[in-house]
Amino acid sequence: MKKGDADAESEETVPVLQPNGKLEDRMSTLAARFSKKYDVSPSFFVRVPGRVNLIGEHIDYCGYAVCPMAIEQDILVAVAVSRDDRIRLTNMESKYKDFQCNMKDVSACIEDAGGGPDWYKYFLCGVKGALEVMPEEVVPSGMLAAVWGNVPPNSGLSSSSALVSAAVLLTVHANQHGKRPSKRDLADIGARAERHIGTQGGGMDQAIAFLGKAGSAMLIEFHPLRATNVALPETAVFVIAHSQACHNKAATTDYNLRVAECRLAAQMIAKKRRKNWEQVQKLIDVQEALGISVDEMVAVVTANLREEPYTLNEICEELGTTIPKMKEISRLGSFDESQPFKLKQRALHVFQEASRVAAFRRVCEDNATMEKEKLAQLGVLMSESHVSLQKLYECSHPSVDALVEDATSCGALGARLTGAGWGGCIVAVTSKDEVSRFVYALKKRLAGVGIKDGFDLDDLVFPVEPYQGAAIYTI
Repeated sequence: MKKGDADAESEETVPVLQPNGKLEDRMSTLAARFSKKYDVSPSFFVRVPGRVNLIGEHIDYCGYAVCPMAIEQDILVAVAVSRDDRIRLTNMESKYKDFQCNMKDVSACIEDAGGGPDWYKYFLCGVKGALEVMPEEVVPSGMLAAVWGNVPPNSGLSSSSALVSAAVLLTVHANQHGKRPSKRDLADIGARAERHIGTQGGGMDQAIAFLGKAGSAMLIEFHPLRATNVALPETAVFVIAHSQACHNKAATTDYNLRVAECRLAAQMIAKKRRKNWEQVQKLIDVQEALGISVDEMVAVVTANLREEPYTLNEICEELGTTIPKMKEISRLGSFDESQPFKLKQRALHVFQEASRVAAFRRVCEDNATMEKEKLAQLGVLMSESHVSLQKLYECSHPSVDALVEDATSCGALGARLTGAGWGGCIVAVTSKDEVSRFVYALKKRLAGVGIKDGFDLDDLVFPVEPYQGAAIYTI
């Protein structure tokens, strides 16, 4: 292989690195737990970061670009191949119980409804996703794994997707034969794999987990998956704050309902504009079929969808089909005829949010604008995003809304919900000169309101920087 080819491959595939600093200390602690549990040493580690989405919420599954960045907080897993066909899991957090099963039982254990979306099921989703793409001649090895995550769970920072992605990566690496898969391939596998837990996600979390780069946010685009560096303003600092309201998106139907509403909105618009609605699955599909801009789609939504919620029967009548056929084509799952669907509001959010993502990128890349003005413009876009998520998408939470208001009153230039919503974290933008004062003021405000059991004030508010994506570590 020529040097240029080798460099290109190393850029396209997950790097194999040697640890240093804090990560090396964590690996030593995790290795000790692993050895005590399994009486052998780990063969390698995988690290997959969490992420914060700066702007572009609930639009990846509609086909539109988003702008997240990987963060330092991560899922770290110590791994060794076992001598049988069993998967054995342990977690550094005692609240997550040990688990084991045979490789052949992975699907059945994920589908077991008894325990809900237990932590180990996310791991098994990743294993299943990797198994689905392995060559038939490969007999997968059993695995021993010890997991240690410091991404706050159920907070909108992608702890679950990081665990799924880590399981994909370690399963592929442990059973590697021939050419190593690219980061993009692994991200696609991870996105499909997480859907085994029941959520119809769009792929942003897995994409940034593998494609993230230190020092840069990323514009993630879909179909095909691609990532472009977005250089953030030099003086910008993004701060995460936790609302202390937790929400697991796989534990309720809220998330999948929004996916369904967006799909139905796209199909209704397609039908009204004399396009083949059965060929439409995403809002971007109908935009492309009409051949108009995202901004022009706002007028189309306003003209073709009503404010009041629709029933399934009304949607069927509009589409000229039957409920069973529509449920199949629109992938409505278990939603029944009593479920109302808000189509206009959801579609308006998606198109306006997609426009904000494009504007966010333009501001970041505008060399003619002064830094102070750039930060002000980014702040406005982020705040507008939150209002849309609160009012049109209805995926916020009173504690999240209060935290956004607190962040603004403490000096943030803008703040918004980040992640799926219904709880979790916000992300606020401030400047390097102001970040220490801002973090102190917001912590003081939270301390005055009260810290719930299980939370620590120092972990509730913290600045973040763009971090590298997934990596494999040898010892």
